[in-house]
Amino acid sequence: MVSRSGFVRFFSSVCLASVCVSGFCADTNDPASSASGANDPAQPAAAQTGSDSDRVLSANDVIKMTVYQEDDLETKTIIDKNGMVMLPLLGQMKLAGLTVGQATTRIQELYNKDYLVNPRVNLIVDQFADRHFAVLGQVQKPGSFDFPQNEPVNLLEAIAIAGGYTRLGAPSKVSVRRIENGSPKIYNFDADKMAKDKEKKPFEILPDDIINVGERTF
Repeated sequence: MVSRSGFVRFFSSVCLASVCVSGFCADTNDPASSASGANDPAQPAAAQTGSDSDRVLSANDVIKMTVYQEDDLETKTIIDKNGMVMLPLLGQMKLAGLTVGQATTRIQELYNKDYLVNPRVNLIVDQFADRHFAVLGQVQKPGSFDFPQNEPVNLLEAIAIAGGYTRLGAPSKVSVRRIENGSPKIYNFDADKMAKDKEKKPFEILPDDIINVGERTF
């Protein structure tokens, strides 16, 4: 005959076993616990972000393009002297003068139009070409300057890199000479007004631009 104390110990053991089994079942069947299982497909890499997305592409930049789940479209190429690249399926297209972000969007649009459904394009610059601009006229240190690595330069920053204005320098008489489609084009600016306009982004300098600061008239 089983004693009262023996029966209590037996009943407690059965209850504990039931709790453990039910707890195990709840864990293994809980959808939240398996939501990030090891067999889930890898997610596509995010498109180009950050400061590089605002960097303007230019000749001799080396770029690398990948398309999510389209390994045969992966391409590493150099932008030629005319600003052109050759991309799979798309053929030749001009990227120089576009920012990395703009180029990425343009490539996605073209693939989406005729070839792929909702393509995820990632474009990076593997190597930036050496890039220069010149600042002449009434600045403290006229000459040719390198672009800072991986950083854009606007007109006001370019003048500052050249040491700022001389005593005779006229911020209202600033010009930028740029080659566009093989022909020179002159842009005239009032840099003083540009500096005071906090809502408008300053004019961005491109490789081989020539900035000239005119002289004050008294």
